[in-house]
Amino acid sequence: MSTKVADSTGYGPNSQMSAFGYVMAAIIAIALLPLLPVLIPAYLVWRVFFAEEEFEHSFEAWRNESGRRPSS
Repeated sequence: MSTKVADSTGYGPNSQMSAFGYVMAAIIAIALLPLLPVLIPAYLVWRVFFAEEEFEHSFEAWRNESGRRPSS
């Protein structure tokens, strides 16, 4: 009995399914290209007016806020 395209033999990557995935990704990317003139300004407006400024917590900031000093 022969294996189907979707069946994995378990011995390595399934190149037929990988090729199908890359082809589908390329088709979807090409189909979404006309949306770029809408998506880019929408993203910029979102970042300027709605997105909160992200504060990156660090160990040093925590140490300074908690009053702990490095041990010598």
